Amino acid sequence: MTNTPDDSARALPPVVDLATWQAARDELLVREKAHTHEGDALAAARRRLPMVEVDGTVEVVGAAGPVPFLDLFQGRDELMVYKHMWWDGAPHQGQCEGCTTTVWHLKDAVYLNARGVSFAVLTVGAWDEVASFVEFMGYTQPWYSVRDVAEPIGGEMGYLTCFLRDGDRVFLTYATTGRGTEVVNGSMALLDRTPYGRGEAWEDRPEGWPQGNPPCWYWRTDADGAATWGPTSRPVPQWTRPGATPEQTLGRQGQDR
Repeated sequence: MTNTPDDSARALPPVVDLATWQAARDELLVREKAHTHEGDALAAARRRLPMVEVDGTVEVVGAAGPVPFLDLFQGRDELMVYKHMWWDGAPHQGQCEGCTTTVWHLKDAVYLNARGVSFAVLTVGAWDEVASFVEFMGYTQPWYSVRDVAEPIGGEMGYLTCFLRDGDRVFLTYATTGRGTEVVNGSMALLDRTPYGRGEAWEDRPEGWPQGNPPCWYWRTDADGAATWGPTSRPVPQWTRPGATPEQTLGRQGQDR
């Protein structure tokens, strides 16, 4: 896998004068505005979803020990959580690269907090393993173990989920997974605006454009920054952390992926 398109046969957009470029840009802008307005309509529909009451007294485990789920609201009325996938017994480089990438993009929830929304990360990992990972990554948002906690607070991971509080009552209002969680990962939206995009095979590219790589190919790299899913790779953000040295295994249950 490579980080950039193949320079030996590099395809480039056609070169035109500024007026021609502006006309093409204006034409695309009409579609972009329609896309924005459709997003507004979807947001309006989300606000009209019904909700399901959940047990806010269920205990989850965080840095301060077991606490009721209600505490995650921190006194605010709304709570958004990201459910981080987990591999029991795996070292840091063996944890989910997709979830690592997502959570890395929201190091500070100050703007959510200002709007009355708290944010937390949930995972099914045992707290002692989770705490070690959180310290290594330098995450500042609160993490909690929801091991053995039923849906919708626990259960399947890889979801972005919203809850609403009415006094001591807690309600599930929204959940999404897969590409629905991309809203947290601003890098993807930025890459979508570059000439070569994400460099993934599924993307619609002009004739002669570089052949795409498998999805998520750049989420793991080796120590030299080369994208790879080999045994010396780590989720990309981990290379910024002290002590992130090359390893010879992803460490998932003692086996390579």
